Amino acid sequence: MATLSKVLIVGGSVAGMSCAIQLCKAGIAVDLIDIASDWRSYGAGITITGPTLRALKTLGVLEQVKALGAVWNGAKVLDQAGDLLEELSIPPLAPDLPGTGGIMRPVLHKILADKTLELGAKVRLGLTVVGLKERDDEVEVQLSDSSRGSYELVIGADGIFSSMRMLVFPEAPKPQFTGQVIYRILAERPAGFDRSHFFMGHGIKAGFNPVSPTHMYMFLLYADPSNPRLDPKDMPQLLHQKMAGFGGFVPEVRETVLTTNAHTINYRALDIHILPRPWHRGRVLLIGDAAHSTTPHLASGAGLAIEDGIVVADELNRGGELDEVLSRFTERRFERCNYVVENSVKLGQIEMNDGSTAEHGRLMTESLARLSQPI
Repeated sequence: MATLSKVLIVGGSVAGMSCAIQLCKAGIAVDLIDIASDWRSYGAGITITGPTLRALKTLGVLEQVKALGAVWNGAKVLDQAGDLLEELSIPPLAPDLPGTGGIMRPVLHKILADKTLELGAKVRLGLTVVGLKERDDEVEVQLSDSSRGSYELVIGADGIFSSMRMLVFPEAPKPQFTGQVIYRILAERPAGFDRSHFFMGHGIKAGFNPVSPTHMYMFLLYADPSNPRLDPKDMPQLLHQKMAGFGGFVPEVRETVLTTNAHTINYRALDIHILPRPWHRGRVLLIGDAAHSTTPHLASGAGLAIEDGIVVADELNRGGELDEVLSRFTERRFERCNYVVENSVKLGQIEMNDGSTAEHGRLMTESLARLSQPI
């Protein structure tokens, strides 16, 4: 492995924790900081594709994810009224993997956080980096509590609106709004619900995925070029209105939006970002959403972030000068991540423009097949 003894990871995200796990396994001392004082994740659920399940297995947490989440091997595509358009089979990538899965975001965060701490990473909260000064073989870091530290490598994993990216790549393009917004909500699984369901409306799409033995999460996607800022107190009523017109079991869920499940509602605009190569400058590297952020159309954002952490450790293990190692990392990751961002945007455009559901399905199938290839 490239000669490193101490690394700082900025951001206790999925990317940051995955990277910490793999570096700790390699015997590198890891400090992980996060600006939040309560290290946790918010939101309803996350879909886990086959490649993401493969990456979770590499981290060593797959069995926990399967036990606390849900796994399945198929999906139903329906029209807005709930009539079946297509039934899809989702074959596993390997005999010891499910086809796909889902889990609540806070549960996945806890699994990864527990693993990060178990392997010896030193985690400090309520901190971020405010200054960097690079020397020949280390980076001197100034933290927001006025303390300082020196590290041989600093990894920024602090999300789409990364402060590390602004520090290291001030000229980088800003995230761009795609024109779509998304609601998410957690609800109880109806009888017989055991796989993904996608309801394709006109300019609007509702999807449901299991996330535990008892619950599922819904995402509702639609175009809103005005990108409004919503008051959280208004979200239940607005979501209730948007869910009108859907059939199948959607009306059952709709009735809970104003009552029992209102507190689980999450809303945000869908932004994308891809940092031009290289993703490092000196001894500072960006990974995860800090380098590439996508929409949820291919359910691959978290998967790419986990893969980033795995590939960082892989490339360090191959050895070489650090600049060479970090360049190899970017070359190995850029096309895959850019492909996901571009095709996710295309899928969103089909949805917003009432395009062909057949073309939508073809593009999704083609994209997931490519992502199933080794990383």
